[in-house]
Formats: sequence, structure tokens, C-alpha cells
Amino acid sequence: MSEMITADLVDLDLSAETKEAAARALAERMVTLGRVTDLEGFLADVAAREAQMPTGLDGGIGIPHCRSEHVTEPTLGFGRSAAGIDFGAPDGPADLIFLIAAPAGADDAHLTILSSLARQLMNAEFTSALRAVDDAAAAAALIRGDESPAAAASTVPEGTESAGGSKNSVAVSAAASADTATGTTTDTTDTTSDTTADAGASGERPFRIVAVTSCPTGIAHTYMAAESLENAGREAGVEVVVETQGSAGFTRLDPAVIAAADGVIFAHDVPVRDKDRFAGKPTVDVGVKAGINKPAELITEVRGKAARGEVSACSAPGTPVERSGDSAEGYGTKLRKWLMSGVSYMVPFVAAGGLLIALGFAIGGYTVNKAPSVMDHFVWTQADSWGALLFQIGVVSFGFLVPVLAGYIAYGMADRPGLVPGFVGGAISLTINAGFLGGLAAGLIAGGVVIGIQKVKIPAALRGVMPVVVIPLISAAIVGFLMFVVIGKPIASAQKGMTDWLNGLTGTNAVLLGALLGLMMCFDLGGPVNKVAYTFATAGIAVASPSDSAMKIMAAVMAAGMVPPLAMALATTVRGRLFTQTERENGKAAWVLGASFISEGAIPFAAADPLRVIPSAMVGGAVTGSLSMAFGATLRAPHGGIFVVPLIGNPFLYLIAIAAGVCVTTALVVVLKGMRKQAPEGTGAGVADTAIAAKVDSKEPIAA
Repeated sequence: MSEMITADLVDLDLSAETKEAAARALAERMVTLGRVTDLEGFLADVAAREAQMPTGLDGGIGIPHCRSEHVTEPTLGFGRSAAGIDFGAPDGPADLIFLIAAPAGADDAHLTILSSLARQLMNAEFTSALRAVDDAAAAAALIRGDESPAAAASTVPEGTESAGGSKNSVAVSAAASADTATGTTTDTTDTTSDTTADAGASGERPFRIVAVTSCPTGIAHTYMAAESLENAGREAGVEVVVETQGSAGFTRLDPAVIAAADGVIFAHDVPVRDKDRFAGKPTVDVGVKAGINKPAELITEVRGKAARGEVSACSAPGTPVERSGDSAEGYGTKLRKWLMSGVSYMVPFVAAGGLLIALGFAIGGYTVNKAPSVMDHFVWTQADSWGALLFQIGVVSFGFLVPVLAGYIAYGMADRPGLVPGFVGGAISLTINAGFLGGLAAGLIAGGVVIGIQKVKIPAALRGVMPVVVIPLISAAIVGFLMFVVIGKPIASAQKGMTDWLNGLTGTNAVLLGALLGLMMCFDLGGPVNKVAYTFATAGIAVASPSDSAMKIMAAVMAAGMVPPLAMALATTVRGRLFTQTERENGKAAWVLGASFISEGAIPFAAADPLRVIPSAMVGGAVTGSLSMAFGATLRAPHGGIFVVPLIGNPFLYLIAIAAGVCVTTALVVVLKGMRKQAPEGTGAGVADTAIAAKVDSKEPIAA
């Protein structure tokens, strides 16, 4: 285990009586060696971790651990207590105490070593050898892996055994018996081969389980639970494959392995990433300590659920970042997901900022953007002051749009290391007036730069500072140079040209643009094409004083997005016999969804009859978009539907445009459906329900 533990960090006669005293005794050794810079600060971090969940484990083990800014390098202290110390384990005091100290920016290599130790602690032969060893240097060598447990045991006089030995001797005997009965080995490097061989011999496929383990710090319990589940699976003749979501990151299970699994076990104390991958299977969901202490019971429970046919409900997808990890995807798909990652994180800022600005104008009038700072002038009883307050909060929110867009595009590409250069690049884009286009470019460049840096082989001495110093420093400098000196000016020119073009749109050109945006909004009802049109519109108003053309585009986009659900609601009302009972019920909800600018309200109808519904919706959306532009309707708010009509310029004509599109779509749907034979009552319900579960329940940040 490298130099993380030496004889100076081992106390075979630990005299502490409490877990706090034990942690202090081992931490003082770390301070003496310069591994910890602030004893009290480090112990506070250990106590905070202990408060999250006791670190005592069955079998007489205590494993206090934390990540702390007071740790200079990953360090491991070991103490052995004859009397035992209470660390909160269900079966009593611990006699083997491991204090793990990891720096706040611990690198993957050291965290991997620490995870190996955690797995070893589930090996009864290893813990028995630690109880028997009588020399600090030998104990350190055993923990480092320089000496095998069998070799260490052979040097101990026969009959030597310290506290807790009998318990682990029984465990060793039980493990040996299980190995003899099943043909497994104690080698923990292969989690499935032995049970597969047994199953092959009997001609039956073994029961297959996939599991995810994770704990708050991701250093110890994550890996101990994984090892415990794997060992229990071997003893039960069950294939268990575990995904450990620890501090060093995680590698997603192969989708084929998940698809072939008969059951799922979640042993976690922090949210499982990308949890939707496991939906639809028998699932046991418990804390990480249950995975360590009672793995056999968890395996029995999930097998029971599988036998009874109990499966988990479909869960909402994770973040776009979490959904973009399939290495088999093409670059086009990955690029779309990266961009949608940035957009999804940006949209809440758009919604909050845009609505606040719109409310500010509604309350304070159209000169509210010229009001002095509310820090200098605010009168509680004046509406103008409240309007100025809302406007100024909205402007601050809008100031985050481009940095957040760039930062989370980079995050989608390179995870957390991409955030710093992404945000820096986005902020520079605002500084040089490169706007929305500059944010897109900055995010992609930042993610690419970080990925490139991560591929460079780094000396071991620098790995600890890579995530917190080296990668942010180098990537931010490179992105800043490129944005300021190389590509910033051309992008700013392109942004200005696009803005000037939009501002110059009049007459036929404006009407055609409205029709195009209307078609896009109604093509996939909340999908990527819909989001492209919506993002294009919100980018135009994402400034304190948007141009008149930008506000017209926003109005056209929202109007067109309201058409499909409203039209389906109207169609089910005037020609209910053309729809199933389920569709008629969905039509009632579609009134509210459409009025709220939630295009997904039409998905059940589109899923059941796409060839008639989608073209009809697109025609109606194009009519509404073109009429909105022709009428000169404007909108400062990026969302809200019918509820923000008071904030719309030319509201009466705007509503006429929506009504026209709804009538056109309704007429087309009724005519097209009337040309075919009426479907039997109830037909299509399953498809519709599945579609609405996939789209409406996805809880995307904005539904357009």
C-alpha cells in the first residue's frame, strides 16, 4: 500500500476507551509524521463523517475515515485494542481500528488503494492475521500487501490469538466449508466465474444480480459493501456484479449485464447515479451498512421479489450528464447530449430571470430598466420600487445564463473538472460580447481541453493536486487564451451579425421565420427539435433589454408550443367518438397543459396515432407562429403560457393567433381520423400511457 502506512502509524496496544480517543491517538501519529497539518481541524472532519453514519462494522472492525483539507497525503493509521472500542457496530465493540485520512483532492490511484483495503477487511483470513501479528512493522507490511495473511499467520506461535479471534476463526471455517461445498475460491478478483462454472455443470443458468454501492465519502463502506455482496453471492451460487460509485468515480455496468440481470440491489447512503438504468427489475433498496452486514439476507430478499414478480417502477432519468456515458454512442449523439446538458441547466435561470424581468416591467413600467439600484433607493410603499427590485434580480439571474451554459456543456463532456474552464470561458464570452454562440464554443472547448489533459500521464507526485490545482489552472488558461485572442472576436462578429439580421426581419421574412419555428415546436413535442427552437428564442431575450425582434420570436415560439395539447383537448371535446376513453380522459388534462405551455400534453395522442396527429400539429403550429409574427406580438417572459398574457404585447391578436392554430390542427385531426374506421373502445391506451410516462414524467427543467 505504497507509503500510506508505516510502522510509526501502527499501535498494537491501543489503550483508548472511546472512538474519539482512538481517532485522536492515531491522528497524533499522523501529525508527528507531517501527514496531518491541523490535529483539531482533522478530528472535526472525522467527527463530522462519524455523525453521518457510525463506522463500526460486524466482526470487530472500526473504520473512521474522512476527506479533509488538513491532510497532506493519503494516510492510514492502524490500532488494535485489547478491550474493544464502541464504534456503533451491531455486534459489539471493535478491536481492529483503521483511521483513513484522505486529502480533499485525493487522486484516483490512492483512492483505489484505500478501496482495496476496504475490500480486504471483508476477508476473514486477513483480519485474523492482523489480530495475531505481534510486530508493528509486520502489521504495516501485511496491510500494505507486502506480506500475505498466510505468511503472517505462519510466523505466529500456535494458539496465539487476540480479542475477536474466535469470531473470525469461525468465519474462516465457514468460508472454507462454503468453498468446499461450492467449488469457489477466496480470490476476490473474479465475482462471477465460479458460480458460472457451477451453473454450467448443473445445466442451469444461475440467478443474476447487479448491485450499486455508495457511501457519503466513497472511501471505505462503498467497497466493503461490494466485497460483502460478492462473497455472499459466491456462497449462495448467485452471480453478483457490483458498480461501486466511490470518490474515485465509477465505471457504469455494461448495459447487457444489466439487461440480463434477474434482480437489483442498491446499498447506498447517497443518491444512485443514473438509477433509471435499473428500472423494471426486482429491486432491494437499503443503506450501505446493510450491504456490509447482511448481504445474504439482501440476496434472499431480491430472489423472493423476483419469484413473486415484483418489479420497480420506472424512475425519472438522471441528469443529462449521467445519461451521456454510453461509449457506444456516435459523436453526433454525444454532441447533442453535451449541448442539451448545458441547455437543461441553463433553462431554470432563463425561466426565473425572464419571469422576474417581465414582472418588473409589468409592475414598474417600461422605464424600470432605467431605475437606480434598489440598494440606493427603495421605498416599501411604492410599486415602482418593487418593480425595480424584481427587474434587477432578474438581470442578475440572466447574467449566469452563458457561463452556466458553457460550464455544464463542459461538465457533460468531462464531469466536474470541466466546470471551472467552462464557467470561465462562458464569462469571457459575455465580456467580449460573444453571447450565446460564444458560450456554446467555450463549453465545447473547455470539455475538450480537460479530456486532453486527463489523457496525459502525470507523475505520481502530482496526482493529488491534479483535480484541484493543475487541471483548473491549465484548462482555464488555455480556454481563456483561445476565447480572448483566437476565436472570441470572430464569434462576437457572428453573434452581432445574427442579432442584426433578427432585428432587420420584417414582413414576409418574419412570417416565414415564425412558421419555421412553429413547425419545429410541434414536430417532436418537447424533444430535441422542439428544444432547439425554444433555446433559440430564449437566447434572444436573455439580456436586460432584448430587441423587439427577439421578443417577437419568443412570443411565436410559446404560442406555437401551446397549440398541440389545446387542439387535442378541443378535438376530444367536439368529436369524442373518434378517440378512445383513455384519450378522452387525457384530453381533459390537455386543456391545462396546453394553457401552461407544456407541449408534452399532446404526446399520448401522438404516440397512439403519429401519422395523423403530428402533421396536423405542425400545420397548426406553423399557422400560429406566422400569425404571431405578422401581428407583431411580443413576449419578455420565456414561459408561463396563458398566465403571462398581461406581459404580452398585442395580447388580443396573440390569442387570436393561438386560436387559429388550434382550430386548424383540430380540423385536420378530426378529418384525418374520420377517414379511417373508428378504433375499438380502449385501443391505444397502453401506448399512450407508456409515452406520457416517458416524456411528461421525465421532469425536464422546462417543458416546451
